[in-house]
Amino acid sequence: MTTLNPFHLAFPVHSLSKARDFYRDTLGCLEGRSSDEWVDFNFYGHQIVAHLVDGYGEAGNVNNVDGDDVPVRHFGIVLSMGEWLELSKKLKQTKVRFLVEPHIRFEGLAGEQATMFIKDCSGNALEFKAFKDQSRLFAK
Repeated sequence: MTTLNPFHLAFPVHSLSKARDFYRDTLGCLEGRSSDEWVDFNFYGHQIVAHLVDGYGEAGNVNNVDGDDVPVRHFGIVLSMGEWLELSKKLKQTKVRFLVEPHIRFEGLAGEQATMFIKDCSGNALEFKAFKDQSRLFAK
């Protein structure tokens, strides 16, 4: 039987305060890490991230996350560290073009994670991430 991994979904919003009102206050999603440009929510055990974007209907918006230009419109999956390492190796061997090269983000902090971004054949951005300790997915 396969273990269900939590999904990760990032999406644009025009107001973080209104996003908090809806996701945290209306739906009861616990708030995780945040900055002036984004906020994490625990959406029934899955990680969703509201990113503040002016003109969010436009394609190609990015926000700075720990020094990387992260595409705001993306989706992904949280893998085990072993699965992430295997996939990273496979994608490098097949010479996939990375939007964000595989690396460790938030090193030494509660949200330390391995991450990498690629695009699919239609231009959709995907993030693959892993935590050394997956129980820290929503740690502040």
